Amino acid sequence: MERRKFIQNLGIGSLALPLNFFGTTADPENISARTIVPKKLQPGDTIGIISPASAIFESEPYEIAKETFEAMGLIVKFGNFTKSRYGHLAGTDDERANELMDMFKDEEVKAIIALRGGAGSARLLEKLDYRVIKRNPKIFIGYSDITALHLAIHKKTGLVTFHGPVAVSTWNEFAYSHLKKLLFEGEAMLYENPSDKGDQLAQTKNRIRTITPGTAKGELLGGNLSVLTGIMGSEYFPKNWKGKILYLEDIGEKIYAVDRMMSQLQLGGVLSEIGGFVFGKCSDCDPGGSGYGSLTLEEVIDHYIKPLGIPAFSGAMIGHIDDNATIPNGIEAEIDAKKGTIKLLEPAVK
Repeated sequence: MERRKFIQNLGIGSLALPLNFFGTTADPENISARTIVPKKLQPGDTIGIISPASAIFESEPYEIAKETFEAMGLIVKFGNFTKSRYGHLAGTDDERANELMDMFKDEEVKAIIALRGGAGSARLLEKLDYRVIKRNPKIFIGYSDITALHLAIHKKTGLVTFHGPVAVSTWNEFAYSHLKKLLFEGEAMLYENPSDKGDQLAQTKNRIRTITPGTAKGELLGGNLSVLTGIMGSEYFPKNWKGKILYLEDIGEKIYAVDRMMSQLQLGGVLSEIGGFVFGKCSDCDPGGSGYGSLTLEEVIDHYIKPLGIPAFSGAMIGHIDDNATIPNGIEAEIDAKKGTIKLLEPAVK
């Protein structure tokens, strides 16, 4: 009652007050009320390069990364701790978290890209200020281990982030053209595999495999399978998968491990909620010591996905590959599982 009178004396309604008005910390999840689309890139913009995961110990990759983005017409700014070392990590957790936050606070920086993936991004999730990130929305790019940051940032802030090549990736024409159309030109992209047969009578590379035909519309959300399942059960893992289009990729996982992680998605209720499914590449994912006495990767994916009856396909250009497409998290899209295409229904930048 005393609290109500105090509010009335202020001349405002109680519902207008923030949850932490009386010193109580608000639930960070409540700050992600709507999707936030970052601003597009322009020539002359500054891109910040950070190291949120594993370290790089040679100088040449830094030089190549700088020259790559300068060739795109961008100004490169490395983080303060990019070359720091702490075991296999690129600096301590505090250093790497501060580096990321500094880039979001820096008004000069219009986009942020991870130097590389590896391991360690999940160690930063408790150390980030998601309110600051929401107040300073900008393009954030990376893949593999960076999936942990994508999911946490999107969950906590609603910011659209981009699962795409890291700074030291192979920036060939395929990778660059996708990034340019998506982030510089603001195109509502159509993703489809290259159809070049070379001198073959039938296409042998980059084939699409339809798991269940049909079309589905929904918000794209996903990333690296092992990293995604690694933060399940935490406050940084998205809870609402209703109607989402889940896309996945991975590298170096034994097929039994992929089966275990897909089972985790099923038991955690994710697969029963999604409206569409896309599997990219699982590079170097083999049966392990048991040989092909095990299930094949195809059999594992089909076991979990076919019974859902939702449009689904595999073979998309997403993963640890040179021709790696940049995919937005949090943007509405339509997939055609027969054609193996992903069509954005709106631009991912403004």
